[in-house]
Amino acid sequence: MSGALEPLLIAVAPTGADRGAADHEFVICNAQEIGIMAARCRLAGAGLLHLQVRDAQGGHSLSPSLYRELRREILRMAGDDMLVQISTASGERFSISEQINAVRGSTPESAAFAIREFFPDGAITQPVVEFFAFTLTARRLAAQFVLYAPSEVALLVSLIEQGLLPLNRAHGVFCLQRSNPDEQADSAELDEFLRVWPAAWPWTLCAYGRAELGLIERVIGLGGHVRLGYATAVEQVDGAKIDSNSERVWKVANLAQAAKRPLATPQQARALLRSLPAV
Repeated sequence: MSGALEPLLIAVAPTGADRGAADHEFVICNAQEIGIMAARCRLAGAGLLHLQVRDAQGGHSLSPSLYRELRREILRMAGDDMLVQISTASGERFSISEQINAVRGSTPESAAFAIREFFPDGAITQPVVEFFAFTLTARRLAAQFVLYAPSEVALLVSLIEQGLLPLNRAHGVFCLQRSNPDEQADSAELDEFLRVWPAAWPWTLCAYGRAELGLIERVIGLGGHVRLGYATAVEQVDGAKIDSNSERVWKVANLAQAAKRPLATPQQARALLRSLPAV
């Protein structure tokens, strides 16, 4: 890739939908503690916080009130310019209508949507189309679209070409996920996504497992962006526990500096995720 690369957006997913203390002693779900963590990650160079919330029993939740409470605490601790993104992941528990209500009820500045969950098997429904029409145009939500396989890229492109997602481009999150924690994501899988991804569209890597940091170093050189945190990895390549989310951000920021690639501020992150509506 030639020419100057756009600033690197580092997104932090601090907990995931089901991580707990059994996975890492510093996995936290308390709003105040997440706020402190967010402030440290912002200082280290993160431009976006990708959030999941938990119910009183510690289970995955899409509660609008919990999202609003957590966002307030993050903005209080990390600064009111921080870009806070909510997850709409179903966790195999929530319906599409509940996912939509999570966004409508919490009125976030940014949200991430899994294409396979909102358009299962390519099915297109009027409520989903109307939701995106309002959310992406009238509300100007800063959106990312999560893709779990290269085959889902064609559906996303088609939805935009048909005007069902009223955008002139999308920001994709390539999710290299594993059901077996001993299996690692690799560069070949990233290549499969890049072969079918529109060259001018921005993208983010979300790689699960110990190989995460090595893949991130490659992404920095390719012009992509990264999502990291305990949601994706709790161990380093040698099996040692990752010290903290903010320590991971510092490492990626140092890799970017070595590659002479600046970090995206929250303001630049907004511009990157808020694609222009189609005309």
